[in-house]
Amino acid sequence: CFFPFQTLTAPAPFADETSCQCQAPHEKLTIAQARLGTPVDRPVRVYADGIFDLFHSGHARALMQAKTLFPNSYLLVGVCSDDLTHKFKGFTVMNETERYEALRHCRYVDEVIRDAPWTLTPEFLEKHKIDFVAHDDIPYSSAGSDDVYKHIKEAGMFVPTQRTEGISTSDIITRIVRDYDVYARRNLQRGYTAKELNVSFINEKKYRFQNQVDKMKEKVKNVEERSKEFVYKVEEKSHDLIQKWEEKSREFIGNFLELFGPDGAWKQMFQERSGRMLQAFSPRQSPNSSPTRGRSPSRSPSPPWVFNKASPPSSPKAASASLSSMSEGDEDEK
Repeated sequence: CFFPFQTLTAPAPFADETSCQCQAPHEKLTIAQARLGTPVDRPVRVYADGIFDLFHSGHARALMQAKTLFPNSYLLVGVCSDDLTHKFKGFTVMNETERYEALRHCRYVDEVIRDAPWTLTPEFLEKHKIDFVAHDDIPYSSAGSDDVYKHIKEAGMFVPTQRTEGISTSDIITRIVRDYDVYARRNLQRGYTAKELNVSFINEKKYRFQNQVDKMKEKVKNVEERSKEFVYKVEEKSHDLIQKWEEKSREFIGNFLELFGPDGAWKQMFQERSGRMLQAFSPRQSPNSSPTRGRSPSRSPSPPWVFNKASPPSSPKAASASLSSMSEGDEDEK
């Protein structure tokens, strides 16, 4: 049975809950035939199994490779139960129900098989009409076997996938163990009790004290950052003020030079006013033809005894003649 778009719209179904069973004849295929996209009447059924604890990108990439091995494939994923896992591998962080649900929501998975067997039997392969098994090619020694996929490889049903380096469940657990104190303090801060975290009374007090110290450090850090921001703003404003002051200073100096410089407006105005003052204190003489210089008709004649400075008498005779003429004139007026 094939569900073409179900993985994009809903979680993958569980194999024991679906009513759809694959009724197509299960003919043995070679890898070459599967890569060509045959048979045309059904998809190639690929099986991948694992524990899938703390489901991560490495798991998803392995399932993506299994899904895209052939042009037309249907991916079944088997997940081992807690009993089998604890027996052959060790304790898990997530329980089996959580691990089942994590696989159902992976976009590459078409069907999930719960309580999958640790070692694949011919009966299991036949029941689920499995054509090929996908897994990384590293020999997986377990359950008293050097490689649990050895018989699958010998049957020509094994297709290898590549592991994603740098990520694994063991790596994630190692990080948690290494930074245990950090995660314990974080969960205490989020409301978990010491009993839930299996932390002793002394460690609880130590972790809470360290949390208080971290809060104080964070406050100090925030104050420092705010102070730096304030200083930066002050420096920026100071720079703007200095720049504006320089611009105003240049403008003031330019205006000053225009007014008081060697060729400034103040000098020209001073020269104009000086010229006016000089004209006021020393006016120019009027010409001889000016009416103000002539004898006024209403003015009395000059006295006869006023001599003309410009033409003094040249001899005593001339002086006596002038005096006689002046006396004659007086007699005439009488």
